[in-house]
Amino acid sequence: MSEDVPPTTADAVEPPVKSVGLVKAVGVLGIIGGILLIVVGVVAWIGVTTQLTAENITIPDDAAAFQGQQVMGPVTAYVQADIINHHALEASGGKTYAELDQDDPVRATVMQASFLRASLFTSVVAYGVALFAAGMGVLATLFGWAIHRLASVPVVVKRTTLATG
Repeated sequence: MSEDVPPTTADAVEPPVKSVGLVKAVGVLGIIGGILLIVVGVVAWIGVTTQLTAENITIPDDAAAFQGQQVMGPVTAYVQADIINHHALEASGGKTYAELDQDDPVRATVMQASFLRASLFTSVVAYGVALFAAGMGVLATLFGWAIHRLASVPVVVKRTTLATG
C-alpha cells in the first residue's frame, strides 16, 4: 500500500540557464545610442537657433504674437511665416503665386514671400526632428537601462518535487 505524500516545493535562486552577456550588451548599446541621440538632438536645436538668430528677423507689430521680438525658435519662426503669408496675400489681393498672372509685378514679391515661408517652415520642421531625436534618445536610454538591469537580476526558480512511494 502506498502512502500519499504531499508534494513539496522549494524556492531556489539560481543564475539563468542561458548567458545574459548578449542581453547586457544590448542594454549598454541602447544606453549609448540613446545618449548619442540626445546629444545630436541638442546640437541640431542649437544649430538651428544659431542660424535663425544670425538672420536678425524681427516679428512685425501686426503679427498674431511676439510682436517686436526676434525669431529665435520654432514658435517665433512659425508666427513670422504666418505674417509673411498674410502680407503676401494682402499685396496680391488674396492670390497665391500660382494664381497670379506671369506678367503681374506683384508675382516676384509673392514668390520671395513663399521662399521665406518655406525656409522658416524648414526650421520649424528641423526643431521638430531635433526634439524627436532627443525624445527617442531618452526612451532608448531608459529601455537600455531596463534591459541591462533585468539581465542582471537573479532568476527565482520554483521546483516542485512529487514524492511517490
